[in-house]
Amino acid sequence: MPASTPDQALGGWWLYVLRCADDSLYCGISTDVERRLAEHRSGGPRAARYVRGRAPLQELLRVALPDQPTALRCERWFKSLSRPQKLAVLAGRRVIPHASLKDGCKMGC
Repeated sequence: MPASTPDQALGGWWLYVLRCADDSLYCGISTDVERRLAEHRSGGPRAARYVRGRAPLQELLRVALPDQPTALRCERWFKSLSRPQKLAVLAGRRVIPHASLKDGCKMGC
């Protein structure tokens, strides 16, 4: 996975998708994915409630986005998909749409 420093993202925001030990998927956004993954993996109070107790976590996708509103829209869009549709996105057969990038965001923006 690419480094997740804000200056390397289009606007410092990232959408990321994790696979949990129970094979479920978790999607989130952050300006610092490495820090956020460490928080999730620690299982502490800053970890998302959903991923607590579902370790180990595997990062499947990280996409740079231009700003927080776009990141929130993309996260909401991804979470609205069915599991087969999410797997199609992860396999690269479907594009993450957002208006700021022409034709959406292909894997590895």
